[in-house]
Amino acid sequence: MSSDAHQHEQNGAPHATNGRRASASRPRFESYRRQVRRRELPRGGRHPDRDEPPGRHRSRSAAQLVRAFMGLLRPFRLEMAAVLTSLTLATALGLLPPAGTKLVVDYALSGRPLPPEVRARFPRLAEPRTILLVTVLAVSVVSVVRIFIHLWGRWHSTRITKQIQLNLRRAVFEHTVRLPLHRVQELRSGGVASILREDGGSVGELVFGMIFNPWRAIIQLIGSLAILAWVDWTLLAGAAILLPLVYFSHRAWIDNIRPQFRAIRKQREMIDAGATEAFAGMRVVRAFSRQKREAGRFATENNLMARQELYAWWWMRTVEMVWEALIPLASAALLFFGGRRVLEGQLTVGDLMMFLVYLVMLLEPLAILAQSATQFQNSLSGLDRVLDLLAEPREMPATAHSTAADRRRIAGRIEFENVSFVYPGATTAALRDVSLVVPAGRAVALVGPSGAGKTTLSNLVARFYDPTAGRITLDGRDLRDYDVESFRSLLGIVEQDVFLFDGTVYDNIAYARRDAAAADVRAAAAAANALEFIERMPQGMFTVIGERGVKLSGGQRQRLAIARAILADPKLLILDEATSNLDTESERLIQQSLKTLMRGRTSFVIAHRLSTIAGADLIVVIEAGRISQTGSHAELMARGGKYRRMVEQQIHMTLGSAASLEGKGEGNDLLPL
Repeated sequence: MSSDAHQHEQNGAPHATNGRRASASRPRFESYRRQVRRRELPRGGRHPDRDEPPGRHRSRSAAQLVRAFMGLLRPFRLEMAAVLTSLTLATALGLLPPAGTKLVVDYALSGRPLPPEVRARFPRLAEPRTILLVTVLAVSVVSVVRIFIHLWGRWHSTRITKQIQLNLRRAVFEHTVRLPLHRVQELRSGGVASILREDGGSVGELVFGMIFNPWRAIIQLIGSLAILAWVDWTLLAGAAILLPLVYFSHRAWIDNIRPQFRAIRKQREMIDAGATEAFAGMRVVRAFSRQKREAGRFATENNLMARQELYAWWWMRTVEMVWEALIPLASAALLFFGGRRVLEGQLTVGDLMMFLVYLVMLLEPLAILAQSATQFQNSLSGLDRVLDLLAEPREMPATAHSTAADRRRIAGRIEFENVSFVYPGATTAALRDVSLVVPAGRAVALVGPSGAGKTTLSNLVARFYDPTAGRITLDGRDLRDYDVESFRSLLGIVEQDVFLFDGTVYDNIAYARRDAAAADVRAAAAAANALEFIERMPQGMFTVIGERGVKLSGGQRQRLAIARAILADPKLLILDEATSNLDTESERLIQQSLKTLMRGRTSFVIAHRLSTIAGADLIVVIEAGRISQTGSHAELMARGGKYRRMVEQQIHMTLGSAASLEGKGEGNDLLPL
C-alpha cells in the first residue's frame, strides 16, 4: 500500500460521513478491519475527522480512565461503601445453600447419622426426615434473606448510576455551550446529542461493569476457593489451573476491543449528526429532490456501523465461547477425578456433589469477569470521548480580576482601538487596524461588500471572539475585563436567520428574560408590532409555533425576534440583516419595530437597504477588513467614494439605465440598497 493510500485509510476512510456523499460501506469496512488487525485505530477517545486536528485527541490508559471515573464516584463513596458491604453479605449468604447438598445426600438420604459433635449439639437432628426438613427450611430462609439484601444493594447501585449519568450529562452540556464559538460550530448538533445520550449514559454503567459485578464475582471466587480447599485441596489445584487462562485471554483480547468500541461510537455520532442535518435542511433536500440520496447515505453509514458492530461481536464472543466450552470440559474432568476418589473411599458422594456445585460457583465468576470486560471496555470508550470534550478549553474563562457588568452603570460607549482579528485556524486577518468610536445610545450602520468584515466586527462587539491585536472598550474599560456571561446579558441580537424554539409564542419571547411578567411579554410583542398576528392565532400567545418557527412567515419570525430583544432591554444591540428578504408590508412593520428597539441603545446595524442605513447616526464603510469611510448618509453622498458608488449602483439596478440621481434628494432613503 502506498503511503498516500495508507494515510487516507488511517485518517479518512472510516469517517466519510463528513461529506454529503458517502462511499459504499464494504470497502470502507475492509479498510477498517485492516486497521484493527494492524492495531492502527486512533487511540484517542474521539476519532479525528476533517474538522478536528489530531493533536486535540488524547490517548488514555485504562488506569487513567478508572481514576477519572473514581473521581466521578467520589460524591457517592459512602453510599457505594454500603452497597459493597451489602453485596459482600449477600454473596457470602449465597455460598451457604450448596453446603446443604452434602447434608441431604450423605445423611438425610443415605440414613447415615450426623457426626457425634453435631448430634450432641442438635439432638433433634437424629432422624433423616428431620435433617431433610431443617436443611430445606434453612436453605430457603438464607436464600430469601440473600435476595432482599442483594435487591437493596442493586437498587442503590442503580440510583448511583442514574445520578452519575445526570451529573455527567449536565456537566458535558454546560461545558459544551461554553466552548469557543468556532469549536461549537465545528461540533455537529447531532454528534453532541450522541455524546450526551450514548457516551454519557454508558459512563454510569461503569458502576456495574467496573465495581458491582466484578466485586460480586471476586467475593464469590474467594469464598468458593476457601470452601473447595476445605473439601479437597487436590481438586482445588486442578480447578486453579483455569485462573491464569482468564488473565492471558483477557490481555490478548482487551487491547483490541476498546478501540473498536470507540470507532463504533464515533460512527454512531456521525450518523446522528447527519440525520439531524438532513432534517434541519429538509427544504433544501426536497427542493433538489435528494430524499433518495439522503436515505441511501443514511443506510450506507448504518451498514458500515452494523459491519463494525458484527466484527466487534466476534471479538467479544470468542473469549465467551472459549469459556463456555472450557467450563463443562473442566467440570467433566474434575467429576471423573472426584468420582475415582469416591470409589476409593477418600470422598463421600455428598462431598463430590458439594464440590461440583462450588466448582460451578467458582467458574461462574471467572466467566462473569471475562464477559463483563465487554461492558467495561465499552463504557471506558464512552468515558474517554466524554473526557476529550470536557478537556477542551472554555471560551474566555473568568479570572480573579474579571468584573461583572452592572447594567445600571453601563452607558454603552464602544471604542475600537487599533483592532485586528484573525479567525482561529485562518492565516488572513478578517479585520486590520480598526479604530472606531461609537457614543452611547447611537446607531452605527456597517456597510460594505460581502466578506469585508462587517459580521466579524459585530462578533467582536458581542465578544464571541476577542481581538488578536488592539482592544475594544465599553465605557473606557476593556471588554476582556468583564466576565463574558455577565457582559452578554447587556446584549440584544436580531439576525436575518431568526432562530425560534419549538414551543409557544410566549415561551420564545420570554426566553430573553425568564422572570418577566405576562404583561411585560405582551408589551414587548406590542412594541414589535407582533401582537396583531399573535392574537389571530388559535391559542394566541400559547400557540405552538414548531421547530425554528416553521408555522410562521419570515416577517412574523422577525417580529418575534425583535419582541424578544425588546424584552431583554439590552444596552448594546446588534442587527444583522434583520430586514432583508421581506415583503414591503413586513419591512414597514419591522422598521417601525426596530426604531422602537434602537431608541436610546448603542446599536450596530448590518444592512443593505437605504431605508435602514440612512437613519443611522454613523455609517461605517468596511472594505477588505479596514474602515474606508465614516460619516452620515448625507456626508458620505456629498463626499463621494465607495459608499456613493454603492448607492448609485443599487439605484441604477432598481430603476434601470435611464434612471437619474438628479432630483431624488432624500427620497433615496426609501430605495433598497
